[in-house]
Amino acid sequence: MPLAFILLLLNLKFLLQATPTTATAADPKTLNITTIAANAQKESVIECWQLTAPFIASAAVGTSGAIFAQLGETGATSYGLIPAKFDGGMHNAPVVQWVAFLAGEAVVSLPNSTQTAIIHGGRYGLILAADTAKASTSGHITKYPSKKETVAIQIPTANNEIPSHSVLHGGACRQEES
Repeated sequence: MPLAFILLLLNLKFLLQATPTTATAADPKTLNITTIAANAQKESVIECWQLTAPFIASAAVGTSGAIFAQLGETGATSYGLIPAKFDGGMHNAPVVQWVAFLAGEAVVSLPNSTQTAIIHGGRYGLILAADTAKASTSGHITKYPSKKETVAIQIPTANNEIPSHSVLHGGACRQEES
């Protein structure tokens, strides 16, 4: 690990310990995320993952006292406008990527299962798509049933890396788990 990065982490740790936080006992400790993953049979599955990286209190001006989950290194980010009633068809994730739905609705289903995940834009609109063609032969189906366009931000992970996590259960995360 480069020395500059180690020094940065030590400084961040010092700032976090030295900065009072407004986080409450009710704040989540880690981020739970609905994930489109792949099983050992190379079939796409929907799972609720808990990221290993904890939420940390911000010391940055403008967000000091708020908590943030680190999503890891990322690649080029894109902003998309998906037409109302759009059918994305069956496909694999092009890369391992975060998808943040800001508005609208996405319904993800699987060709080999009755599992579905309904993702509403906004607070609970972040998912991880990790069922790339290398990981899954089946892919998933995404439909956008909203009467208005769906707004999505796609954020690929660096080097197609899957963040450190544990699987909480099969199926989408429930709102009370997020």
